[in-house]
Amino acid sequence: MKFVIQRVKEASVSVDGDRIGRIGKGFLVLIGIAGSDDQTVADRMIKKMIGLRIFEDAQGKTNLSLKDVAGELLLVSQFTLYANCRKGNRPSFTEAGDPETAVRLYEYIIKECRKSVPVVQTGRFGAEMEVGLINDGPFTIILDSEKLMSNS
Repeated sequence: MKFVIQRVKEASVSVDGDRIGRIGKGFLVLIGIAGSDDQTVADRMIKKMIGLRIFEDAQGKTNLSLKDVAGELLLVSQFTLYANCRKGNRPSFTEAGDPETAVRLYEYIIKECRKSVPVVQTGRFGAEMEVGLINDGPFTIILDSEKLMSNS
């Protein structure tokens, strides 16, 4: 599982010209799900993401978490995070999870995030989406479950 976490001042997602999700200060999270991922992996990734202290405190140090700043989440599925570009110029997506498993895990991630974050907006799984954001910093973190789980 991969999360591309962007600290944002605001972000939105639209499908067919209709805005379906919008947040203010918080995280825009692009979520890639691999074939080997499960709820245990998702739980570990969610815990790490929500606990990240990447907002500035009064001294300008990145010491505050999403909860500390009443931050919001915009969660967008993005299987292209599993693009394999090693051979040729056309990416392969065979490492991405099958749509049935991926949508189930994406919905699980949304449900679990809503337990601890009051405002959670989402994209639409499998849809062509337009994502807009004002990146704050810019500050972007990539969480990769393979690296996260190997540091247990």
